[in-house]
Amino acid sequence: MKLTVVTIGHRLPDWAQEACEDYLKRFPPDWKVEVKALKAEPREGKPVEAIMRAEAAKMEAAMDKGVRRVILDERGARLTSVQLAERAEAWLHDGRDVVFVIGGADGIDPALKQTADEAIRLSDMTLPHALARVLLLEQLYRAWSLRNNHPYHRA
Repeated sequence: MKLTVVTIGHRLPDWAQEACEDYLKRFPPDWKVEVKALKAEPREGKPVEAIMRAEAAKMEAAMDKGVRRVILDERGARLTSVQLAERAEAWLHDGRDVVFVIGGADGIDPALKQTADEAIRLSDMTLPHALARVLLLEQLYRAWSLRNNHPYHRA
């Protein structure tokens, strides 16, 4: 299964970049995970709706056709780590690759949200972009570890 994180944002702080690289190195070949970090749209003098549409177009272009789209949204489903691992198991049997979408500073364009197969939340709290990316990669690694009885996850 191929998992892709498509994200809008600026360069990550060193601590977050290091953490992301660490988790990405941990995944085995049967869970290919990649991050496609796309440049945020310039903001000067543009309405928020136009920025969100432009960022949505960049994200659409970065996604392969026919993938399962999972958006990260504050109104998405609350999942435990075990429930995420169960979802990942179902996705594996579905046969489609999975793309996780992390929007820019203004969120995800409503039209792009409508194309999602599902929405999940990482927290009830608002997280800084860098932390959200690290947390998503960590939870995906934890889901892999749960599926494979790896000692990383301790109940």
